[in-house]
Amino acid sequence: MPSKILLREPAPIDASTSCLWSDVSSLSDLTRIHAIPAEAVAQLVMPPDWTARWTTAWRFGRTLIGSTVRDLHQVDVLSSVPVRRFTWRTDQWHRPGLEYLVSTDRHHGFESYEEELLLLAADFSGSLVEALAQPFRLRFNAVGGPVEHVPDFLLLTHTIPFLIDVRPAGRISFEDDVKFAASAEVALAAGWNYAVVTGWHNHVVGLVDTLSAGRRQLSDPLGLQQQLLSAAADGPQPFSTLVERCTLPAVARAQAIHLLWHRRLGLDMSGPLMDRSTVRLSPVFEAAARVR
Repeated sequence: MPSKILLREPAPIDASTSCLWSDVSSLSDLTRIHAIPAEAVAQLVMPPDWTARWTTAWRFGRTLIGSTVRDLHQVDVLSSVPVRRFTWRTDQWHRPGLEYLVSTDRHHGFESYEEELLLLAADFSGSLVEALAQPFRLRFNAVGGPVEHVPDFLLLTHTIPFLIDVRPAGRISFEDDVKFAASAEVALAAGWNYAVVTGWHNHVVGLVDTLSAGRRQLSDPLGLQQQLLSAAADGPQPFSTLVERCTLPAVARAQAIHLLWHRRLGLDMSGPLMDRSTVRLSPVFEAAARVR
């Protein structure tokens, strides 16, 4: 089987149109973030020594170990397990389960469909190192007295850890906002990012779900990945044009999705993945190739 690229010129693309490229998108680019109201922040009791008064509880095996917010940097978070068990019952409303992540090469627990999407998007973000579900129990002081809250995820990334709560828009009470405000203060004190994810920007769910089909290791005995990358080096072009320039287009489609998930190719995320969707060679991958 020949491995050369078929000599078909890519269709012209209007490069003036701004778009979000999948290969450089961050988790923050994909999600809709809830704005915590000032009224909820005002409910927090935060004296000058609040970081020594507010506490967190982490589980290590069967042992529960406490830490003040001030001493969070001393917690061996990678050795911890979820502070609260996941439950499965026939009559429960939410849908828990396990999601496999390429970034960690293992399964992670989630308690709802929205949390499963968050894990999948974090895996797609390209910066995930570890995902800790229900990482700790926070106990803080509010105007009405002590309050407890368990954040949904602590995502460890190549840059800054990301503490996240997941709650669909329209299902956030004022009591939730107070808990979210406290979590935001804890994250700020610890040097983490924090967000309450309420939903997803247009087409994100469908695109990430589609591209996840190519996330696992994929053999390439025909050398189609290199053909795709070489063809993409000619500039942005429709997905169908890119795969048709390969020696076996039907198989090249699967290889292209694999490269899109792993960010060696980038996709214009302004619409669902279709034959006319615009694909490019990732500038990061292109620059790395030039250095080598």
